[in-house]
Amino acid sequence: MTRSDIPSSFRLAYVPGVTPTKWVRVWHERLPDTPLELVQATAADAPGLLAGHGADAGLVRLPVDRDVLAAIPLYTETTVVVIPKDHVATAAEEVSLAELADEIVLHPLDDVLDWETLPGRPAVERPATTADAIELVAAGVGVLLVPQSLARLHHRKDLTYRPVPEAPESRVALSWPQAEEAPDLVEEFIGIVRGRTVNSTRGRAATPPRPAQAKDRSKDRTKDKAKRTGAGGGAGGARSKSAAGRKPQSGGRTGGQGGKRGKPRGR
Repeated sequence: MTRSDIPSSFRLAYVPGVTPTKWVRVWHERLPDTPLELVQATAADAPGLLAGHGADAGLVRLPVDRDVLAAIPLYTETTVVVIPKDHVATAAEEVSLAELADEIVLHPLDDVLDWETLPGRPAVERPATTADAIELVAAGVGVLLVPQSLARLHHRKDLTYRPVPEAPESRVALSWPQAEEAPDLVEEFIGIVRGRTVNSTRGRAATPPRPAQAKDRSKDRTKDKAKRTGAGGGAGGARSKSAAGRKPQSGGRTGGQGGKRGKPRGR
């Protein structure tokens, strides 16, 4: 992929409750010349936005139509019940569905949980949005079950929440339009959310030579020089030892001649 082929920007859709901040930060570090544009969408609208190429990829809530969109599940959220701070359920660390049997359980039209049967008693009418339902909880009208990220998103000082282990859970995924091969920038973002390093073999961009390679070659040259120096020193050492081991022939001959001259001749 040449530089001119790289799109001018990457559009990432995300739904309420999902926080893409850490991945966006890594994107800016790795691809500073390719802007990332965030596109906010409701959980219901996000799949259509991706299918219509209104965004290159999106952080969405499952399920999605796998014939239209590819998806990589990222994590599963805990479901919590949002209640007033003076509610009796605050005394417990968790709340069971049975304990909500006498409660009015609000069911907003934008609910992202897949209920077979909603617990508790139904409200007179369904709130239009989760934000509207939060207001009703604060007014003491009922309680609300949502993924924990949405409870945090709509935090109020007069409300709190408790986990509900038996409730359906919401899964968040990275999704993009189906294709034989994901576009290069989508692959880049897949690598980021999966924690791949910048030098991963899955990356499409060419990786520049590592400075360590030049350093390694320098080490090799140093080793070769050390070997040659050691070899020369060894030869010199051998010659010195050989010379030291030989007896001085001149002294031997002198000693011998002196011995002969010192011996008296027989008469």
